Amino acid sequence: MAEIKLNKTTQSLLDQVNKVYPGTVLVHFGDTKTGYLRHDQAKQEALTGGLVITVTDVTAPNYTASHELLHLLMLLSGFPQIFFNVTFGDDKLDEQLMIMATDLYDIAMHLVVVAEQRKHQLIDQEIETLYLKGIDNTITVEKDGDDDERTLRLLTLLDAMVFYGDHFDQVKSHIQERYPQALQAAQKLYHDLTDKPIDSPFSMRRTIVKLFKQFDDQLTRWHLPALHNNEFTTLSSVLSERQLRLEVRQMFEIFHSEMIDRQSGEKAYIGLNRNDRQNSFVLTPPKDNSVDFFKDIYSQSVKDLFETLKMPYIVRK
Repeated sequence: MAEIKLNKTTQSLLDQVNKVYPGTVLVHFGDTKTGYLRHDQAKQEALTGGLVITVTDVTAPNYTASHELLHLLMLLSGFPQIFFNVTFGDDKLDEQLMIMATDLYDIAMHLVVVAEQRKHQLIDQEIETLYLKGIDNTITVEKDGDDDERTLRLLTLLDAMVFYGDHFDQVKSHIQERYPQALQAAQKLYHDLTDKPIDSPFSMRRTIVKLFKQFDDQLTRWHLPALHNNEFTTLSSVLSERQLRLEVRQMFEIFHSEMIDRQSGEKAYIGLNRNDRQNSFVLTPPKDNSVDFFKDIYSQSVKDLFETLKMPYIVRK
């Protein structure tokens, strides 16, 4: 296989990332070429002093590399992150929930990432065709009656609607014919997802929280178990200077959950944002004197608590 080189646009994104990343970011290419495009064709690995992005499938190397670089750039420029600080004590269940939470988070982030890729002419007709092949390779055609692929179809088609955006009509009949139920549900979610523009970390956070909730609403309509990402997934806070000075009790409500704190191995207490009911931090009280512990936590400033917990937050401009 001929050596793959980044094109000028993707190289400039890599240079941009390296200006702000605390270390060196490298892009490597694998040698698989499936002939279709999906958003799981790259991986990131932290190395001493840096990060390596490996494009594992080189069907569209510049599309995939630029996609990863833009995700990284968004985190480096202060967009919210997700963390998995709690566990149900069941590895298989945890893993399923983490994969789906990450997919939903990525779909929201793709509203910005894919728009940037289009702005930089990194998506053309060929990329759109390869992406459609990727959809058909990921999910099977719907059959009559319920099946266990509904959640995956919904995630895949919602991501596809974000990817195609204004170009969706070009592939709509192909998708409608194969996945009518999932498309109907995805269209409703997409409409809600794009209801307000994403122009800041704060609006991105609001969009992620809304998507977590509305995805659960759809699963419930299908009589499937909800994911409860509002409790399971910790999402970093976007707060104004004034909110950071408030007492914890004014911004958050701490409640005892059935889950376990990954770090301490004890029962987890989850800090829910009073406005949107989203998991914003996780803590474990000491075994003795937990009453004073909570009094103390509630009376601290939000900023002091987050610094103590080493919980990243974003200052709202």
